[in-house]
Amino acid sequence: MFRDVAFGQYYPTNSPVHRLDARVKLLLTILFITAIFFINTYFGFMLTAAVLLAVIILARLPIISVLKSVRGILFIVVFTAVINLFFIKDGEVLAQIGTAVITKTGVHTTIKMVLRLVLLISGASLLSLTTTPVQLADGLESLMSPLKLIRVPVRDIAMIMSIALRFIPTLFEETNKIISAQKARGASFDTGNVLSRIKALLPVLIPLFVNSFRRADELAFAMDARCYNATDKRTKMKKAVIGVGDIIAVLFIGGFFTVILLERYYFPTVGINIDSTIFGDLL
Repeated sequence: MFRDVAFGQYYPTNSPVHRLDARVKLLLTILFITAIFFINTYFGFMLTAAVLLAVIILARLPIISVLKSVRGILFIVVFTAVINLFFIKDGEVLAQIGTAVITKTGVHTTIKMVLRLVLLISGASLLSLTTTPVQLADGLESLMSPLKLIRVPVRDIAMIMSIALRFIPTLFEETNKIISAQKARGASFDTGNVLSRIKALLPVLIPLFVNSFRRADELAFAMDARCYNATDKRTKMKKAVIGVGDIIAVLFIGGFFTVILLERYYFPTVGINIDSTIFGDLL
């Protein structure tokens, strides 16, 4: 049920993307996600998909590993698509099913919303696939270091986020083990109506919560035994340094973000004309 979850997992390869500074990857991921919300044409989505594919190839990641991250939000994607498809009444009517009306505007809005969600989740999953939890924690701590001036516990926040990311695959693996054990005892999770399926998950959720609290307690004792938080001035074994690859990555994603902004606000007809040329009468 919860197999092959990509988010929170690290895929180790010696690629240029893996070698980038964690702070740069965090900022570029935020910039990439922000750019997705400015896209309004199919040309923009195709450009974004091409950039994402180029990064995946450069990172030497199997495309299937990135697409697995979309699997976790498949229900949200389908639900959002249905809402947009049947509740947008503007534009030319294409079909009518009872009282429900499907319009051309609704179809295009649905397609763009699905593309936006898929690209957003896929782009965000690249961060966890190419960056270890330790690197993410160090990067977050470095980026949030100005907040130390107002006494925000930056180091603790970064550590909490790092631990949460690290335990996402562990919790899914634990869930699979519990489900397998319950199925061996005759439990069924795929039959009956929605309410009965929810009730069937109770024997899974209770031991999962118990094991989670037990793991948290063991982790707290282990950190305390290693004198974590004993001093405010901690040193790092590896200090992050901005290199040439980081500068190239910033220029590449920065150029992509600039093109998206120009296409949205200064040359909006360019994307529309390209869409009309490619899709013709479909638009």
